[in-house]
This record gives sequence, structure tokens and C-alpha cells, in this order.
Amino acid sequence: MSDCIFCKILHKEIPSSFVEETDTLIVIHDIAPKTPIHYLIISKKHIKDLNSLEKQDQALVGDMILMSQKLAKKYFNNGAFRLVINSGHAAGQRIFHLHMHVLAGKEMTDDLRCTCWL
Repeated sequence: MSDCIFCKILHKEIPSSFVEETDTLIVIHDIAPKTPIHYLIISKKHIKDLNSLEKQDQALVGDMILMSQKLAKKYFNNGAFRLVINSGHAAGQRIFHLHMHVLAGKEMTDDLRCTCWL
């Protein structure tokens, strides 16, 4: 998608330092972190949101969830984190490209909300 900021990051049109990268996804730091540790796990395949997933995307979503586990083991040692997926504008999604927020590094509160404002 030519107007998608995550697609532009994936195609190196917008600079970003990748924390991790696999064949199916990238991980970057959120530029407006809500916690001391705030990563974005982004699908390399442009999928608008959770409602746009298809059966063949099961492995991709599994890869994304397992990446959150890898990040926890590699970058923060207590293993406690919150994984957030916003799906739809009313839920806080602002970038319509499937991604997950990995939040850690502080005690979580119920009012903690994740919204990408790139």
C-alpha cells in the first residue's frame, strides 16, 4: 500500500531501526512509547486489521505472538509484558496495517491504552 507508513518502513522509504526481523515480520520501537519498553511487531504482509485476516494468515499471527515471547526473553528478563492488538478506529487503531504492541518495563494499569501516532 503506497500510503501506509508501515509499508514505507518495510520498503526502507522511511528510516527505522529494526529490533528484530524475520521473513514474515519486523519489530521496531514505538516512537511514542506508553511504557519503558514498547515494541511494535509488524506483519510484512499488508493486512488491514484483525477482521481482514484469512485462514492462510494463521501461521503469520502465530509468528507474531511467538516473537513477543522471544522479545521478552531477549530484552527484558522478568518475562512480564502486555500484548495489545487494536482492530478498527473505534478500538484505537490509527495505522491500518496489522501490528501488535509489546509493552513492558512497568506495572500495568487498566487505563493503559495503546495507539500508534507515527
